[in-house]
Amino acid sequence: MERLSDAEVSAALEGLDGWSVRAGKLHKEYEFASFNEAFGFMARAAMEIEKMDHHPEWVNTYSRLTVDLVTHDAGGITANDAELARRLDALR
Repeated sequence: MERLSDAEVSAALEGLDGWSVRAGKLHKEYEFASFNEAFGFMARAAMEIEKMDHHPEWVNTYSRLTVDLVTHDAGGITANDAELARRLDALR
């Protein structure tokens, strides 16, 4: 997997609602009504994540989930990161 250029990352962001680049990673903060809802989302997301074999950096604090996506082997953001972001948003 090849690292996306800055222009390619910008183009990918145009189709990703609420995502940005923070510290060289695709970044989004999801807000849910409760911890149970946030955890349920994470459980559903885990199925897609395993299918892709592409694991996010994420932190859950009560009803908030912070997600950062980067492909460490490529040294930056790749098409896999953008695809996982799309899949996560589709689950929301």
